[in-house]
Amino acid sequence: MGTQSMDQHFIAMMIPHHEGAIAMADLALSRAKRPEIKSLARSIKDSQTRENNQMRAWYRQWFGGDVPAWGGSYGRGVYSGWGGWMGGSGGMMMGRGGGMGMMGTDVEWLKNAPDFDRAFIEQMIPHHRMGVMMASMAQTNSQHPELRELQQAMVKAQSREIEQMAQWYRQWYGASSR
Repeated sequence: MGTQSMDQHFIAMMIPHHEGAIAMADLALSRAKRPEIKSLARSIKDSQTRENNQMRAWYRQWFGGDVPAWGGSYGRGVYSGWGGWMGGSGGMMMGRGGGMGMMGTDVEWLKNAPDFDRAFIEQMIPHHRMGVMMASMAQTNSQHPELRELQQAMVKAQSREIEQMAQWYRQWYGASSR
């Protein structure tokens, strides 16, 4: 895959990945009991919405069109868009409810989770880990310095959020998260 198509591919895959986190954050704003989770959800929603808007603008500027729509939905169907990058492993992971979800995000299951705050952390940590891996891999070959800078910022922010959620999980549930 050439460097230009690498940037196109990254943007086309990261936008729906962010949309999964935004969908989970939206749920957390109405369902979470802990103010810490609601605050984190607001931050995720704001930052990833902003990043998606920036990536869409760059895509139009650099590649002369809109980002292709991905035909699936979170919590349903199988995601394999990163298969070419990741040796065929794709981004496929088992969701909590046993369903195969895009990047491990099973929003349908999360909607009805008995302990929402715990389930949110259990879903968001692996989702963020996948985002960190995607951005880390992509920045090595990114042609556009501003995209590389955004990828570095994603890695930093999501790594920090993973650590915060892991700390809460240990504190609140006396165990380490997955």
